[in-house]
Amino acid sequence: MSEGQQQIAILDFGSQYTHLIARRFRQLGVLAKIYPTDYDVSQIDSLIGIVFSGSPASVREERYPFNPEIFNLGVPILGLCYGHQLVAKHFGGRVLSSQTREYGLATLQVGQSVLFEGLSDGETVWMSHGDSVEEAPPGFKVIGASLSCPIAAMENAAKKIFSLQFHPEVTHTQKGMKILENFVFHLCGAEKSWQVRDWQKSIIKEIQGQVGNKKVFLLVSGGVDSTVCFALLEKALSADRVYGLHVDTGLMRKNETAQVKESLSQAGFKNLQVKDASREFLAKLQGVINPEEKRKIIGQLFVDVQEQAAQELNLNPDEWLLGQGTIYPDTIETGGTLHADTIKTHHNRVQRIQELIKEGKVVEPIRDLYKDEVRELGLSLGLAEKIIWRQPFPGPGIAIRVLCEDGQEEINQQEQKRINRKLEEVFKNIRLTYSLPEDSAISVLPLKSVGVQGDERTYANPCVIEVSSIKLLNFKETQNLKLKTKNLDWNKIEKFSPEITNKVKEVNRVLIRADSHQVKVQEGQLMKATVTKERLDLLREIDAMVQEEIFKAKLERDIWQFPVVLIPFGVVGKESVVLRPVSSLEAMTARFYPLPEEVLQSIVTRIEALGQISFIFYDVTNKPPGTIEWE
Repeated sequence: MSEGQQQIAILDFGSQYTHLIARRFRQLGVLAKIYPTDYDVSQIDSLIGIVFSGSPASVREERYPFNPEIFNLGVPILGLCYGHQLVAKHFGGRVLSSQTREYGLATLQVGQSVLFEGLSDGETVWMSHGDSVEEAPPGFKVIGASLSCPIAAMENAAKKIFSLQFHPEVTHTQKGMKILENFVFHLCGAEKSWQVRDWQKSIIKEIQGQVGNKKVFLLVSGGVDSTVCFALLEKALSADRVYGLHVDTGLMRKNETAQVKESLSQAGFKNLQVKDASREFLAKLQGVINPEEKRKIIGQLFVDVQEQAAQELNLNPDEWLLGQGTIYPDTIETGGTLHADTIKTHHNRVQRIQELIKEGKVVEPIRDLYKDEVRELGLSLGLAEKIIWRQPFPGPGIAIRVLCEDGQEEINQQEQKRINRKLEEVFKNIRLTYSLPEDSAISVLPLKSVGVQGDERTYANPCVIEVSSIKLLNFKETQNLKLKTKNLDWNKIEKFSPEITNKVKEVNRVLIRADSHQVKVQEGQLMKATVTKERLDLLREIDAMVQEEIFKAKLERDIWQFPVVLIPFGVVGKESVVLRPVSSLEAMTARFYPLPEEVLQSIVTRIEALGQISFIFYDVTNKPPGTIEWE
């Protein structure tokens, strides 16, 4: 990149989406970089604009160092979410904690502003906040409002300061890119001077600079990230200086290792070893219940197995670096920036890896990229589309899709009754508003999963909606299958799902019951369960069925990822499963995917035919508030 290239500076207050803002400007052909909140941006050559990110914190806490002189630089400023509230507070507005949290889709009533050129009067935007601007500061004009947020956007055109309570950088804000385009081109006067190929050149140069005369021992899952990483390393260093290790953890999908070995061989990768470490992984996970502990154990074992394999190959540790196909969502969800909250520890970000990174012993060529950018790089490197479009699969494998419990209720009966009362109160209005069946009911499940709300980690309960006598999702009647679904369409579900999680803070996921069994959810019980080969094999089989149906329906490119979760809850000793198809662009946000009725019907029929599952639930939660994976 040339000296003096125009640049947008993004101040990072810890949002899960901070890096996503930079990624959006890159999509528009403009260089954007992320800086600490107290960075002296006046020293940046060719600075044309400044963005304040969101944050897991409240502006009322004054947690982050910040130089107010930034408002006197004369360049356009855009505050997002926390940044919106920071602008309001600094200039004398009033910011208060909202009575109702707002995480999800909202309709923005759009006012007159250069920032909103090309938008309609009512636009769908994505909100994720607890605090709100209650009073705009002097000199600022309100240019946008939603039902729950009267000051959703404001501007001081004379000072070139603009702020939004919602997130234009996430794909759920339908005209978000248009807003950012207006800011960067109409207000900042940017020129398109950045291209994706600049990344490939700079990544290869960075690899060569970091590795020097050494070699790289790369952990290879066989997914698009590690495969693109493999190709980049070979291009930068030559094939004989890159060695790949695929670890069969025993936590893989059905026939996964054989398929990975075949696809990588067909792609031309020669230096690849496959090591079976399934016994070690299963032994270490025996009796482990906590999801974070599971992730950390798996991540550490990857390092142990890699070091063991290196010893077996007589590789000199002074001559080799560890390579990983880490991408940006892995980093940010593990608290990868200064102020970001840890949502969950990714296997490639456990403590031992962090130590190796500090020692300069880890090479991660694509750590700043998102999945769609990785795919674009892979295509430019000549990799086959079959590899490029392989559905993402978590490094810890299905171990994080097999929920574990010690048999003790994670929620006592008194607390369960209290939450159910809150749910019923909220659902009573939803039932009327959306014309849901009279016998539709809602209840909390006595187990927990990981979520993300307001840029912070949550560990809360899911709730389940079921109908006892008629169907809930409008499926055709069949002689042999009576799914508990009818009279709800996907648009309604997407609207009322966030209403529930916004108003009942003890809940971070909404499930729809989709099986044909007559027993009620309230009759189910939590079971004692840990990671075992039997549970893994059951989930493997169900996952293979689901994947088969998705490919048969040619939905593999529409569905970003389709986790199937085995939960130790049910009747007569049989567990239940959760179907979690999502659509996404970069995994920082996601929408639950509405399966065609015939596809869901086929999936449910096949699962029930196994005779080993109590309930089948369909997760209709967007991200946020629910993460893509349950653990």
